[in-house]
Amino acid sequence: MCDVPTHDAPLETLLTSLAERLERDGYLLAPAAEIVPVFHDWCAMSEHRTPDHDVLGRYWNHLAPDRFMGDGGRYRRRRHAVFSAAAGGHELCRRPHQAHFQTTDFNRLNGGIERHFEPVEDGALATHAFTFLCELCLGVFGHCAPDVDWHVEMHQFRIEVGGGIDAGLPTPEGLHRDGVDFVAMVMIHRNNVREGVSHIHDLDRRELAAFTLADGLDMALVDDTRVLHGVTPIVAEDASRVGTRDLLVLTFKRRPPDHLSGGVSGM
Repeated sequence: MCDVPTHDAPLETLLTSLAERLERDGYLLAPAAEIVPVFHDWCAMSEHRTPDHDVLGRYWNHLAPDRFMGDGGRYRRRRHAVFSAAAGGHELCRRPHQAHFQTTDFNRLNGGIERHFEPVEDGALATHAFTFLCELCLGVFGHCAPDVDWHVEMHQFRIEVGGGIDAGLPTPEGLHRDGVDFVAMVMIHRNNVREGVSHIHDLDRRELAAFTLADGLDMALVDDTRVLHGVTPIVAEDASRVGTRDLLVLTFKRRPPDHLSGGVSGM
């Protein structure tokens, strides 16, 4: 799905910085102010690229309700796609659409069953913003774990609250791991909401960091083998209207030779 990259100094500098921080701490927050200028520079390298984060964001307006909420909630919408990526590669290869599965070890609320979600639309994958995020994540995680072939899952999450929807839970399962190697969580858009604070804890459940993904392209990366993550509920600023929190999640898991597997929740 991703273009063959033409590396430039700003992108290489960002990749190196993010990889070093992730290796050191097991997590990081990369605010939009750090990501967006590099995205614009990357786009400027080709006359065929335009900064189209807003175009990518429109694909969150067509998500289907999540029918597999163990708590009976109707506050989450999503779409799903599965990819593979070769070690050292810079592009994703979309796999046939398949169910999403997590064991109850990693998701006590919704795990233990195959969950069939609507597929991500091709138009979202064709945006330059998605291509850039692919290249960025593959570069960072490939630096941290070289010579690894990846199983990658993409999730579009929309959490809703207000307008008659009481609960707005980005991570209804609470503080958790996803059962993968690395997770990238990218804010797409927030509208009429506050709160939704991301918390990072070590495996002994001691808090390491707390921050809010608020602006478009704010990004959090975590080493899922080293830390737990979770997000507090969102609250509608105007309770009479529906507020939304739109997030892109990409999970990376070492790809077994004979089959694909992986898991994710929304941060």
